[in-house]
This record gives sequence, structure tokens and C-alpha cells, in this order.
Amino acid sequence: MSSPLLILLPGLDGTGDFFAPLLEALNETVRTRVVRYPLNGATDYATCLKLATASLPVDEPYVLLGESFSGPIAISIAAAAPKGLLGIILCATFAANPRPRLSIMRALLPYLPFHGTGASVRLSRFLVLGRRITPAVRVLHRQILEKVPADTIRGRLQAVADCDVRDSLARVHLPMLCLTADHDRLIPRSAAELIRSSAPAARFVELDAPHCLLQCEPRGAAASIVQFLHSLHRSDSV
Repeated sequence: MSSPLLILLPGLDGTGDFFAPLLEALNETVRTRVVRYPLNGATDYATCLKLATASLPVDEPYVLLGESFSGPIAISIAAAAPKGLLGIILCATFAANPRPRLSIMRALLPYLPFHGTGASVRLSRFLVLGRRITPAVRVLHRQILEKVPADTIRGRLQAVADCDVRDSLARVHLPMLCLTADHDRLIPRSAAELIRSSAPAARFVELDAPHCLLQCEPRGAAASIVQFLHSLHRSDSV
């Protein structure tokens, strides 16, 4: 029996393009499917959940990876325990609004200048990529920001401000791997501790990386992911 299919749910940009470094590190050792949200619309969690659910296989085992913005989507799907789902991987993510101040700023989000040039690129790079960034990741990051409309980013940030899937997390009884970054400037450590309190059996792996750990520490992330998939494969074969 082959290892389960790995379905990748993207971060805030929704393009799925930012998985490129991870896919290269996996080096075709794992079968993958990248879910992509539309550039326009699909800013609320309900819509993104429908899109993600529609991408799930119906005739083979699989594992969900939810990166950052998509972590709550992976949790919501896992809570329903669909046929074939063997486990979930949560990457630098949260089960509820990780930044309370985001709720306070919610009314201002429509007026903030999100765009793919100048100060917004530098701010995003500081928050999600940190200092250890390769030229290739720097270019990829800028290309993605230039591609995604500002209204889409604003809408998804508003969704994060309203997010709370703690009840769903408490209903997840599947194996869970949580990848966290020890230099995450975007998601505080308290977000991981909240997940740990609801899922004490989850395996936590902290990587020496910024928020975009799949992009800045792809080999370490890939090694943890492959190990997790192999553990599920062995359990499923018994």
C-alpha cells in the first residue's frame, strides 16, 4: 500500500504557489495535491471550507496540511471525520484569532493599504520571512503579493479576526502533527498552546524558522511530514 496522499491547504494568499520550496524538499517522495483558492472572493472561512472539501479524494486515504490561514479549515474538516482522512498537519496556525488586537482593528482593515509593492512587501517580509531568506523565496514572496488583490487579503484578515474553531478542535480524534516556528513574528506561541490544550495527544515539532517555515526551513519541515505520514501508513497497514 502506498503512503497517503498529502493535501496542502494554502496560507493567506490562497494561491498555493508558496508550497514550491516544500514540494521541492519532498522531492516526489510524497504524493501531493495543492488546493488553491480564487484570487477574487473566497475570503470567508465558509467558502474556503467548501472549496477545500470539494478537493478531497473519495477513494483513497489522505492527510490534510493546513498552513497558517488554512489551519482552521483543516481542523473543521477533521472534526467531521470524513472517510479516508487519516490525520492532519497544522503548520504555524491557530484555532482562534491569534491576535486579539486584530479584532479591535477589524473596522480599519478595509482602509489599510495592502498591495504588492514598497512598504507593504517589506512589512510582510519582516513578519513572515524574517532574516534567513533565500533570493528564490524573496522573489516568490513578492510575485505572490503582486498577484493577490488587496481586497482579498483584507477579507481573509477579517475572517481571521472572527475565527474560532475551538469546539471543532475538541472533536478531532485523528493523529495530529503541529509544526511551529520558534521565530514566528505573526502567530504567537499562545496559539500553539491553545491547540495543545485541546489536543494533548498531538505531536509538536518546533523548527528554527520564521512564520513561513515551509518556505524557509523546507527540509526540516519535509522530514517531519514524511515521518508523520510513515507513522500513519504503518498504523493503517496493521
